[in-house]
Amino acid sequence: MAAEATNHTPPDAAEIEDLIACPHCDALYVATMPAHGGRAVCAYCHTVLIAPKRQAGKKIIALTLAVMILVVAALFFPFLDINASGFGNSTSILDAASSFRSGYMVFLSFLVAASIIFVPLLRTCLILYVLVPIVRDRPALPHARRAFRWSQDLKPWAMAEIFAIGCAVALVKVADLAQIGFGPAFWMFSALVVLVLINDNFLCTWSVWKSLELEED
Repeated sequence: MAAEATNHTPPDAAEIEDLIACPHCDALYVATMPAHGGRAVCAYCHTVLIAPKRQAGKKIIALTLAVMILVVAALFFPFLDINASGFGNSTSILDAASSFRSGYMVFLSFLVAASIIFVPLLRTCLILYVLVPIVRDRPALPHARRAFRWSQDLKPWAMAEIFAIGCAVALVKVADLAQIGFGPAFWMFSALVVLVLINDNFLCTWSVWKSLELEED
């Protein structure tokens, strides 16, 4: 079991670059890197602040590439088939995202497509742009800090896994009314949910920020 190390050092006399704020409750701490496998957690809300893992960079890059491939591949395969009373229909991710093509509902289609396709793809590109040079011991690419900040800001809006979970719940509700078949895209999104969770577990944002600061110095 990983050891937990909570930093209670008063931040009053510390340099600003040595401070870390909890993203949930804004509690301020002096950042101290725990050992690999350990964690620094907020003393108030227990949010994980720092969680370095050995060889995490290569694993994150591999998982990010896998997520990118799954999102792109899922666009070209059927997501599910529904058959009821002799009538059947097959739909893909793009069909679901572009269901509304007139009036104000076009804006809703745009939001759905952005949250399950474009934002996840953009976020994976930004993470690769930042991490690949770091892992290869090369200088950071131009504007890498801004790219990583954007990748973190976009995280709440990347909802591909939320879409997959929502579809699964909806399918349970209509299972008694129609015969449902899962297409390859459904299983790709199911795998994507697991990969995103594992990837977020490996990604220590504080470690990435410190690596970019060292490159800048």
